[in-house]
Amino acid sequence: MQFSITSTIKLNNGVEMPRFGLGVWRTPKGAETQNAVRWALEAGYRHIDTAKLYDNEEDVGLVVANGPVKREEVFITTKVWDTEQGYESTLRSCEDSLKRLRMDYVDLYMIHWPIPGLRGETWRALIKLYERGLCRAIGVSNYTIHHLKELLADTPIVPAVNQVEFNPFLYRKELQMFCRGQGIVVESYAPLSKGRKLDNPALISLAARLHKTPAQVLIRWALQHDLVVIPKSVHQERIQENAAVFDFELTPADMDFLDGLNEDFYTVPPERIAEKWD
Repeated sequence: MQFSITSTIKLNNGVEMPRFGLGVWRTPKGAETQNAVRWALEAGYRHIDTAKLYDNEEDVGLVVANGPVKREEVFITTKVWDTEQGYESTLRSCEDSLKRLRMDYVDLYMIHWPIPGLRGETWRALIKLYERGLCRAIGVSNYTIHHLKELLADTPIVPAVNQVEFNPFLYRKELQMFCRGQGIVVESYAPLSKGRKLDNPALISLAARLHKTPAQVLIRWALQHDLVVIPKSVHQERIQENAAVFDFELTPADMDFLDGLNEDFYTVPPERIAEKWD
């Protein structure tokens, strides 16, 4: 499969979404976020993923407004947080995010978590925001098949994206197949297992054979599984390293080997967030 850093995937409404981007979860506001975004854009990234929760939308917007590329060349995602879900409050939350980002629109606006009792009206608000042109596409995050079935049974617009934790150690094949059948793109957050599995001996051995780092192998695995992938880093050399995944390809045997590393390893255990998954 041939990819480049600017490769895109077409969403179900025709919008082109870059397959590779930078996540800024837990990137401290101020200089660290600004530097990370600037370095990413300079390295060729054209996709930045933020959220109200991350408290760094202003920094993302500042760099995009004054950065090395035009706004329309960068795909920006943000999300409504749990405490602001509901119809009217979601509308306000999106408008507040746009102010912090200094933007007239975002490319993708998402429900961060499927909150019981609120997610339905929150989705209705996302549809309204989409119709108003404040977001080019709408999606969900951390949705299971259960949540998606519930949503699909009562919506005129199918989510464009479902952003979930996804990597070889948490290979959610059934969820991906369900999403594919519904025309929903799966986006991988924590594609590097938040660093907790980079010392896995089998992964290290494969990476050494390929003359790549374990992180690069994990990112390439995600790309070859047709996922959108948003690795996070605040270090310039790592940001550049994570982007150096377009000059090699994993063989079918390599992919099968990595698939076999699955151990349902959540960095945030589902039982700790079960109340959000009802």
